Amino acid sequence: MLKLSIQQKNWLLSAHIGFAALWTGTVLSMFLLALRNTNSDNSATLYTLDSAINLLDDWIVIPAAIGSVVTATFLCWMTNYGFTKFYWVMTKWVLTTGLIVFGTFWLFPWGNNAEQLSGQAGLQALSNPLYQFDARGVLIGTLIQAVFLFMIIGISVLKPWGRRPTQARSQAHID
Repeated sequence: MLKLSIQQKNWLLSAHIGFAALWTGTVLSMFLLALRNTNSDNSATLYTLDSAINLLDDWIVIPAAIGSVVTATFLCWMTNYGFTKFYWVMTKWVLTTGLIVFGTFWLFPWGNNAEQLSGQAGLQALSNPLYQFDARGVLIGTLIQAVFLFMIIGISVLKPWGRRPTQARSQAHID
């Protein structure tokens, strides 16, 4: 198996942290825009904020999430972290996969629908139950994503659950 040098690992880890920071900061920004948009009193502002949320999602969140997963994959594959050696690594994979699935199948469509409805109806979109649902989904969904991203960062720093027992260790305890 190919292993990275310390310097290569550090560069890859830096890229991984950078992608995670971009993803987290942008999702937090999207939440703040969605929160601001709950009080819009101008059609152009409503649509502009909905458009900005989608712009951030399309051009920063999606590439940053992909970059985070790609760098994490290489870190697991090419270092001693491995994919299943540590509970904290496995937990990060599960949480990250959940965030990507949630973002792809719920958050992304809610944001697109909200933008389309506010573009068509202006302030009247605020009284449309579909817009209200989608806008609330973006607001709550980005908050949930931000919380989970901060949890993933905390897990990365604290590495709380340690190493999984290996087959050799399990055999030694049996003998």
